[in-house]
Amino acid sequence: MRGESHLVVGDSDTAIAYGSGCVPVLATPCVIKLCEQAAVAAVNDHLPDGVTTVGMRVQIDHLQPTAVGHVVSAEAILKHIEGRRLTFAVSVEDHRGLVAAGKVTRVMIEVQRFMDKTT
Repeated sequence: MRGESHLVVGDSDTAIAYGSGCVPVLATPCVIKLCEQAAVAAVNDHLPDGVTTVGMRVQIDHLQPTAVGHVVSAEAILKHIEGRRLTFAVSVEDHRGLVAAGKVTRVMIEVQRFMDKTT
């Protein structure tokens, strides 16, 4: 299974806006968000009603900066299923090539049961 997420980098997506740095380039937390969105897109249509996934682990190498105005695309490919854990290979690219790469692990949960744990 494969999912994608795309973004035109805006001022609100920069390290300055996220508070994760002082340069006006795509913030690492935003890279992580794109990878999580791609992972969700890969499996969402394949889950039964009342089941979703939640983030558990993110391992990302942010390799190159991306300027405001440029388009970035994230891809997540489901590589491994271990019980309720789903592990995705993720990558982010812009017009110059690879921006980030790594792994995202998400866990399948029953929404109501999960939410009951929050009270």
